[in-house]
Amino acid sequence: MFLEKYDVIVVGAGHAGCEAAAAAANLGCSTLLVTMSLQNIAQMSCNPAMGGIAKGQIVREIDALGGYSGIVSDKTAIQFKMLNKSKGPAMWSPRVQSDRMRFAEEWRLMLERTPNVDFYQEMVSGLIIKNGNIEGIKTSLGIEIKAKKVVLTNGTFLNGLIHIGDKQFGGGRAGESAAYGISEDLVNVGFESGRMKTGTPPRVDGRSLDYSKMQEEPGDVNPDKFSYSDQTKPLVQQRSCYMTYTSLEVHDILREGFDRSPMFNGRIKSLGPRYCPSIEDKINRFADKERHQLFIEPEGWNTVEVYVNGFSTSLPEDVQFKALRSVAGFEKVKFFRPGYAIEYDYFPPTQLKHTLETKLVNGLYFAGQINGTTGYEEAASQGMMAGINAALKVKEQEPMILKRDEAYIGVLIDDLITKGTEEPYRMFTSRAEFRTLLRQDNADSRLTPKSFAIGLASEKRMRRMEEKFAKSDAMVNFFKETSVTIEEANPVLEAKGSSPMVQSDKMFKVFSRPQIDLDDFVKFDKVKQYIEDNNLDKEIIEQAEINVKYSGYIEKERNNADKLTRLEDVKIPENFDYNNIKSMSMEARQKLSKIRPVTISQASRISGVSPSDISVLLIYMGR
Repeated sequence: MFLEKYDVIVVGAGHAGCEAAAAAANLGCSTLLVTMSLQNIAQMSCNPAMGGIAKGQIVREIDALGGYSGIVSDKTAIQFKMLNKSKGPAMWSPRVQSDRMRFAEEWRLMLERTPNVDFYQEMVSGLIIKNGNIEGIKTSLGIEIKAKKVVLTNGTFLNGLIHIGDKQFGGGRAGESAAYGISEDLVNVGFESGRMKTGTPPRVDGRSLDYSKMQEEPGDVNPDKFSYSDQTKPLVQQRSCYMTYTSLEVHDILREGFDRSPMFNGRIKSLGPRYCPSIEDKINRFADKERHQLFIEPEGWNTVEVYVNGFSTSLPEDVQFKALRSVAGFEKVKFFRPGYAIEYDYFPPTQLKHTLETKLVNGLYFAGQINGTTGYEEAASQGMMAGINAALKVKEQEPMILKRDEAYIGVLIDDLITKGTEEPYRMFTSRAEFRTLLRQDNADSRLTPKSFAIGLASEKRMRRMEEKFAKSDAMVNFFKETSVTIEEANPVLEAKGSSPMVQSDKMFKVFSRPQIDLDDFVKFDKVKQYIEDNNLDKEIIEQAEINVKYSGYIEKERNNADKLTRLEDVKIPENFDYNNIKSMSMEARQKLSKIRPVTISQASRISGVSPSDISVLLIYMGR
């Protein structure tokens, strides 16, 4: 039925669990993926989309490391958009609308085609922990399955409680039961736990909507894709989303149900995501706003089910229905199911190492919402890193830890480990201090070599990345070495409101002007000919454009990152006793003793540890 002992067991088959299982298996470890429902692998529990601001960068990073999220997203996309194109490339963020059913199906098929992955459907009700080491799992049928490492990716299922108005019932997702037993085992061995909340909007019948009263939101004219591999192609056809608005009338109807809202009558005590608030939270917090945007997102190519993005709620179902019927285009709306809120157990992530292994139990890893994060992309990236590090530990190899200047994934994990979180953590570009370096276009150059070095990214991936950047660098050199005359350049410059040249100059200098973009430059015969002669694709040309136009910013940020990296090299001894440093603040001693940072740089990012505390620590360490 099972192997006598697995290298890695992954509990939970959401986005974190799927990436964890794929990573561990592709690194050669025997892997068991255990889930309560094999029919719901990689379920899009909330909106049918991948990517977005900062999240799109994370999907690209997962792909660059050899994960599956980018490939699955491309294969099952119904619309592609590059967000923030009006801003600099550090802010560009890819996003797709997904076919929800096909997304889950494609993930399952990819896992089934992955050697070393076994599957089992049952609830995991406990952990086998002996002398501070993980030894396996226990199921609800009383079966014990042994493993060298265990990765917990339980999502919202740990003691999950669903709220709709004044009704509440146990569940990890609509129509699925909660998981019991694991939280209790973890608390019994000394883990600190807490409760968090998230919510989801109602799903409605698209046939009952009047789209003529809404604003159409089509995809990009020339859509891109997520994956750097050649396994996927950009979309040829796309489905549109639509946008409409709430109104004061809608807000008044919603307020009528506040006394029956679990969020306002005290039944929900845990915190929800600050940056994805419920509709009742929005009209309460932003009482001066007369309307809020609602994005109407189709759930797939062929289904009529529609996701009402922006209307997350736990209000009574009759209030939800009455309010939505007052929204333009929703006058005759029919519900598939109402929105709801869910409370679940999480474990503050300051109890983890940067590998996502727990400090209390050797060989036990946490990834996803169990760590207090929200979002498919955040979960998937943690799952991948937990799977990688569990496998590397099985193989007795050095762990993979991504730094803050190397990946958004590095920022995410470092924030969780050093700062913790008391509300669902969501990634934003503003959380990264080196976002000019961490662009969506260069994730492969940042991460594929690291993944290739541990045997995860294929040689084909590595060679493809090297070729792309060699051609991109060659194009930049072409701009540096090739001159352009005033007769060629001035008509283009004047048309864009840029001051004319008075003498011939190198293309690099002209191209660096902020008003000039690539569309202007390909009008020059020399550039057009160079692109044709070297058979350059869109990805390579875009890379070269960014490196020309933003070279100064990139170099400056790289220098700043290098300065901070020096503090990453100053290691703190594993059993360092902070209580001996009496000149350090009491808060700093307590925080440092609890979190146990590995380097001075990590210590400096802990909330409550001041620069003067770091100076004292450096002096005490003889630095």
